[in-house]
Amino acid sequence: SHRSIMLGALADGVTEVKGFLEGEDSLATLQAFRDMGVTIEGPDDGFVRIHGVGMHGLQAPRGPLYLGNSGTAMRLFAGLLAVQHFDSELTGDASLSGRPMGRVADPLRAMGAVIDTAEGGRPPLKIRGGQKLSGIHYEMPVASAQVKSCLLLAGLYAEGSTSVTEPAPTRDHTERMLAGFGYHVHRDGATASVSGGGKLTATNIDVPADISSSAFFLVAASIAPGSDLVLRHVGMNPTRVGVINILNQMGASIEILDERE
Repeated sequence: SHRSIMLGALADGVTEVKGFLEGEDSLATLQAFRDMGVTIEGPDDGFVRIHGVGMHGLQAPRGPLYLGNSGTAMRLFAGLLAVQHFDSELTGDASLSGRPMGRVADPLRAMGAVIDTAEGGRPPLKIRGGQKLSGIHYEMPVASAQVKSCLLLAGLYAEGSTSVTEPAPTRDHTERMLAGFGYHVHRDGATASVSGGGKLTATNIDVPADISSSAFFLVAASIAPGSDLVLRHVGMNPTRVGVINILNQMGASIEILDERE
């Protein structure tokens, strides 16, 4: 849901999203883009229509962007806002304000971003606009889909190629969704890379249900004698199906039907 709003806002054209999760974290992302001048209709029972402003169409917000308790939003926004033409500030609630953000701030600084944080690398993040970023190759010391996504999003605007190598596989929602919006992402083993200067083209997104939430029902049905359960429209990203693989290894009988991109 976060990524559908982010990429839809930066795309050329109108993006329609079904299955948008109307939780506090996703709604904070949606409001932040409204604060930067993006027209967004909804959400209405999971449906959102985003009128994209293009890669360079965001406007300076009137004040800090409040992201609640969403670490995903703060880390991804750090990459997107480090390359904009205006200054910005990212804030959150007490819990988020206690989380260190050096894992995204440090590699962004290596690309040329100017980011100030509170003591210990914690929020708020104060990001100076108007910087020219250069692509880097970054070897992540700890596997993190959020750090990877942050740097790839910054790489959309950076000069040259930006590549990220992960020490262990992480979910690749950002790479898949970038491809869905027409932006090429190169994969070479554990490394994902993008080249700056492209554009995003609006598309329609159907956000599947989260397999993490489905896991409780999968386990319950596996241990209850005589159970026969069908879970529909669940995200089956190969980086997220560990619970199914483990349950099958333990003797459960789980079939995957109608699998598609």
